[in-house]
Amino acid sequence: MRVMMFHLMPYADLDLSVKDQYRSVWVVLPNTHFDPVKGHALYNRYLDELELGAELGFDGVCVNEHHQCAYGIMPSPVVTASALSRRVKTAKIAILGNAFCLRDNPLTLAEEHAMIDCITGGRLITGFVRGVGAEYFSTGANPVHSLERHQEAHDLVVQAWTRPGPFAFEGKHFHFEYVNVWPRPFQQPHPPIWCPSQGSLETIEWAAHPDRRYVYLQTYSPMASVQRYLDLYRNVAATKFGYTANSDRIGWCAPVYVGETDEKAMDEARPHIEAMFNVFLPKVSEMMFFPPGYMSNASLKNILAHKPAARYERTTIEGLVEKGIAIIGSPDTVRRKLTEAHERMGFQEFLALPQFGTMPADLVEGNLRRFCAEVMPALKALTDKEYRGFVPSKAAAE
Repeated sequence: MRVMMFHLMPYADLDLSVKDQYRSVWVVLPNTHFDPVKGHALYNRYLDELELGAELGFDGVCVNEHHQCAYGIMPSPVVTASALSRRVKTAKIAILGNAFCLRDNPLTLAEEHAMIDCITGGRLITGFVRGVGAEYFSTGANPVHSLERHQEAHDLVVQAWTRPGPFAFEGKHFHFEYVNVWPRPFQQPHPPIWCPSQGSLETIEWAAHPDRRYVYLQTYSPMASVQRYLDLYRNVAATKFGYTANSDRIGWCAPVYVGETDEKAMDEARPHIEAMFNVFLPKVSEMMFFPPGYMSNASLKNILAHKPAARYERTTIEGLVEKGIAIIGSPDTVRRKLTEAHERMGFQEFLALPQFGTMPADLVEGNLRRFCAEVMPALKALTDKEYRGFVPSKAAAE
């Protein structure tokens, strides 16, 4: 298994009382709540944490994109990845992801990703995401066109990376007389592409298509839901496209906290994980995540049925741990839970989220060091030999 470190870069200095003043810390929270002096310290601290993770042995460090929110202060993960590209010497740098479809000119991101790939000598992983509904409110993009813009932007960028230029590209949403990206990416034909997703069937089918077979990544959700969607990817590959999806196409990301004991881990992580799920995640209607037209009615119905939202009621650390949304405990406990999860789900890409919500630097460092020393070696040794295996079934898609 490959084990990577993911960072959301939340605004950890947020006054948590804002949850009672505004309906969300996404989109509508006034930016006067952001202190640039504190932001300066946080950005540099978070970069230090990612660099430490790489030094301690993570196979890669991962960043992502969110707009106008305290949940993640990385509107441009390219900036973060660029800052890491000269300091992280051997680990992969994964942008998971960029919402190419939100840009009127996706070629600018294609150029920037190619630059980072060249600077790092081919260590970039590119993530194509559609972005949750909040990003469409933030950027003024029409969510009705989300899927087709996502797919068309992907086709444009991949062609820009692989076809000799200049050439013309004429799509429904993107029109370029000259596509001639300089520089070309270091990795040929292009950097690996991953597809993090909330679980829409349209995205799963697109990612699993034989022309792509992209790594499909599920983020923190109840473990039963994660298993269901990872199996759905496998099922689509088998029943719709006629091939077996390798486990190295399957990924899972979860908050992880390793304490000296189970009790101490729960006590130390409690205020920060509960802040993440009770304040930093939107406590609003599904429209903030899935506005009308963003996905098909069938996919929305499926997600609402199998991913009950924790954001409508107060979330406790006990509930998060019980559902397998967060993995928290002593080294033995965390190692056992992740090993058992691998036996059930067979993921070969695991992304640990070691900082969440308001967690301070000293707890993050302790968490990183214990995870890397006492948990990660066992995870890296896991292969498909331990996986229970997958039997294609129509039930997986129902």
